[in-house]
Amino acid sequence: MKKLIVTIAAALLLVAFTPIQSKASEKNPTSISSKETESAEVKALINRVNEINAMDRSAMSKAEKKELRKELRSIKREVNHAEGGVVYVSGGLILLIILLIILI
Repeated sequence: MKKLIVTIAAALLLVAFTPIQSKASEKNPTSISSKETESAEVKALINRVNEINAMDRSAMSKAEKKELRKELRSIKREVNHAEGGVVYVSGGLILLIILLIILI
């Protein structure tokens, strides 16, 4: 019985502390001119992704394909960062907030 309780407690802790991905707020306190330059940069990055997708990759070597994958990953990170990024919220934090709201 004791082993079962310990196993259930461990499983609940693992579930409670797993990170949950959510989008950050759309409103950034940056100026309008920086938003315009960011959107121009994002458009340029999206154009580059379209160019890569239009390429004939069947004739490329493994190293060239690997470089394209790395470039696409870095572009994805840059676009996510320019759009406001990502906030990670753990299940434990959500549980703590709910408990605080209930208790207060």
